[in-house]
Amino acid sequence: MGPGRYALTVGGLHHVEVWVPDLSAATRSWGWLLGELGWTPHQDWPAGRSWRLGGTYLVLEQSPALSGAVHDRLAPGLNHLAFHAGPPAAVDRLVAAAPAYGWSLLFPDRHPHAGGPDTYAAYLTDNQGYEAELVADDNSGR
Repeated sequence: MGPGRYALTVGGLHHVEVWVPDLSAATRSWGWLLGELGWTPHQDWPAGRSWRLGGTYLVLEQSPALSGAVHDRLAPGLNHLAFHAGPPAAVDRLVAAAPAYGWSLLFPDRHPHAGGPDTYAAYLTDNQGYEAELVADDNSGR
């Protein structure tokens, strides 16, 4: 395999495209989070941005074809994107820094075990209502 090439798996995720009502706000929140998780900027155009990790990329686009201006994670459609985030300490570090980038912790009364006693994860929502789940690779719960 040459430089910039990745082993691909049939059925693996190629890309995800998320339409957002405010590209600037989405770039601030998602750009920070994706960068912290090892994603690198991939594409940049007036109505969108994308980040790549291996053979997968994530697109944020403020399309002129949007039919609404509000995302509701509880409505049919996308609820959240979940990411491997490293050990529990990495999840804790991201949770502590996230508010400065427009993220709020969901389920703070049950954090970091909102997914159950055997999970260690953070559930964040950005100021546009999109949710990201950060899952610790070490599920020992400390």
